[in-house]
Amino acid sequence: MANSVVFDNARILDGRSAEGEHGMSVLTEGGRIREISDRPIASSTARRIDLGGRTLMPGLIDCHVHVIAALAHLGQNAMLPDALVAYHAARIMRGMLHRGFTTVRDLGGATFALVEALEQGLIEGPRLVICGKALSQTGGHTDFRGRYDHRDPDYQVRRLGALGRVVDGVDACRAAARDELRQGADFIKIMANGGVASPTDPIAFLGFSADEIRAVVEEAENGQTYVAAHLYTDAAIARAVTCGVRSVEHANLIEPATAALVAERGAIVCPTLVTYEALKNEGASLGMLPVSIAKIDDVRLRGLGSIEIMHKAGVTMAFGTDLLGEMHRHQSEEFVIRARVLPAIEVIRAATCHAAKLLRMEGRIGVIAADAHADLIVVDGDPLADLSLLTHQGRHLPIIMKGGDLVKDAMPS
Repeated sequence: MANSVVFDNARILDGRSAEGEHGMSVLTEGGRIREISDRPIASSTARRIDLGGRTLMPGLIDCHVHVIAALAHLGQNAMLPDALVAYHAARIMRGMLHRGFTTVRDLGGATFALVEALEQGLIEGPRLVICGKALSQTGGHTDFRGRYDHRDPDYQVRRLGALGRVVDGVDACRAAARDELRQGADFIKIMANGGVASPTDPIAFLGFSADEIRAVVEEAENGQTYVAAHLYTDAAIARAVTCGVRSVEHANLIEPATAALVAERGAIVCPTLVTYEALKNEGASLGMLPVSIAKIDDVRLRGLGSIEIMHKAGVTMAFGTDLLGEMHRHQSEEFVIRARVLPAIEVIRAATCHAAKLLRMEGRIGVIAADAHADLIVVDGDPLADLSLLTHQGRHLPIIMKGGDLVKDAMPS
């Protein structure tokens, strides 16, 4: 069981106030936050850590990752042996945790076995929320067969390294959604637009019919959960949200009227700007196909403009990164990219309270409040003044706590 800890002289910053609260004390016990006070908290058994006014934040939340993406070439990744993929996933998740991310949502590929491995302490990493395999139509995003591979797409479905599965028709979509829920999916992911990494679908392609999308939404709602959709173009976003999709991934090409629709419907958008910068700079050298490289700028160049449009429309935005292979190390750079056009507090909210809302885990993560998970990071400095303090692979995070366990304990004496 996690040891009790009292953090004294903390500046709490969890997004609920614009400047944070100074001079606070926080008690963690049994893996939970037990008490928060503006006065010293009495405890005869807890370890006391004087933060000296440093910033205490909830553990960060990344709402769009692919922990099984060991390679940038996702078609090749799907063919790796499961054991090798699992070892890569363990390394990738450990890196995320040591950057301060204590919860991540996987958008295609991770299985319930990885969730159990984390919960049983077999590997070290963030709390993992999964969709199982993403659903794609034939020739859609996650159908990596290309023009000349005529094998049945099911040959890769059971491989750990495959991000998705191919399904066509309303009945098949229903069956696949039910099957992913059976296997432990927390939500369902669909590929409702063309994508960069897949070889045969231009960005503007619409994935699935409206009837297929509505069928998956109904199955998710029957299972007490929701649908996330890979989306870029304005038309695809409007169609998906109208069909009941709750989580809009990417949204680089959104226009003001559709942003207003998203806000009106209460959908949440998860932009992933850092991946396009990383792909532009490193994708070719890491093995991405030329057909994929040629599509990067179609979405990259509109990224910052899209979050400006959505912020103006009042869209709730969560934090996401969508990185692949060796590019996972750029995860925290999403903070400074967004800060070019958004207030720092909004970027922080994206990785705390807004992310918790998207994951339907409000009150449990992304907040410093009684009964929440004791997922906490200490920042040596003021992230509102300098969001780069959240980068550099956790260099400026002397303490990282997940579930009450001190993953990193490097406070200066």
